[in-house]
Amino acid sequence: MEYRPLGSTGLEVSVLGFGAAPLGDVFGRIHPKEGVRAVHCAIDHGINFFDVSPYYGHTLAEARLGKALDGKRDRVILATKCGRYDHDDFDFSARRVTASVEESLRRLGTDYLDLVQAHDIEFADFGQVIHETLPEVHRLQAAGKVRFVGVTAFPCSVLCEVASAAPVDTILSYCRYNLLIRDMDERLTPLAKSRKIGLINASPLLMGVLTEAGPPPWHPAPVSLKLAGAKIVELCRRNGVAAAHVALRFCLDHDYVATTLAGMSTTRQVVENVKSCTFAGEPEMMKQIQKIVEPVANLTWPSGRKANTP
Repeated sequence: MEYRPLGSTGLEVSVLGFGAAPLGDVFGRIHPKEGVRAVHCAIDHGINFFDVSPYYGHTLAEARLGKALDGKRDRVILATKCGRYDHDDFDFSARRVTASVEESLRRLGTDYLDLVQAHDIEFADFGQVIHETLPEVHRLQAAGKVRFVGVTAFPCSVLCEVASAAPVDTILSYCRYNLLIRDMDERLTPLAKSRKIGLINASPLLMGVLTEAGPPPWHPAPVSLKLAGAKIVELCRRNGVAAAHVALRFCLDHDYVATTLAGMSTTRQVVENVKSCTFAGEPEMMKQIQKIVEPVANLTWPSGRKANTP
């Protein structure tokens, strides 16, 4: 496993990170014991960055991850979030931030969190995030309960605006750097580089678009983007390679991203994702993929308050 610095935090994180949302039955019900085995398998393969949130499975993902990390907490860098708790339940107040962190500490079975991130801030008032939410996480940092502070969102413009106005150690961007969408590099990556902020890339498979199973029914991407993803999957199949390996390898090759989060809940998924770390893509096939991508490149979808997204 390769490790990279997470911005200026001093942390060295595995290039492949464990996205723990599936532990909360977000993408379908899992067997809890297999989820534990997946966490242990990931640690044994050198994955040391684990990302979760109370939002995933209504706290179920945190609870299951906490049980799986019993006796192994010192081997991982543990990140969770605050501010989002259900599909339409957002609370970025200082009071809720403190309560949320205390609840996460209990569920995860630890007395400190390596990283706490304000979750999906495109649904928040930016003024509150900048002047109340993040200062409260920094207060918890001073108290020793949190080591580093970050933000997450879907729109790159939102992340740029808040990270330009408030001190953050990390930025988590999802679905904005993958085979089909790469606009993270237009503004967000340069900003992170200039400020030495750790950059985390999530959803390298575009929330299922770049998988054999395809995206879930609720996926918000335009139909044309989903169809292009299906074409890429079919092309990979014809070439005898797994689309997931190609897609994940593409993301792992980013020159500044510290860790790329892939959702995992089974040992098989862990092993397959780890294979992507040594997968070598075929240049000719990548050219064919690029031709499929060109007509739909960087197509996205709205997320958050209308006032927050241009």
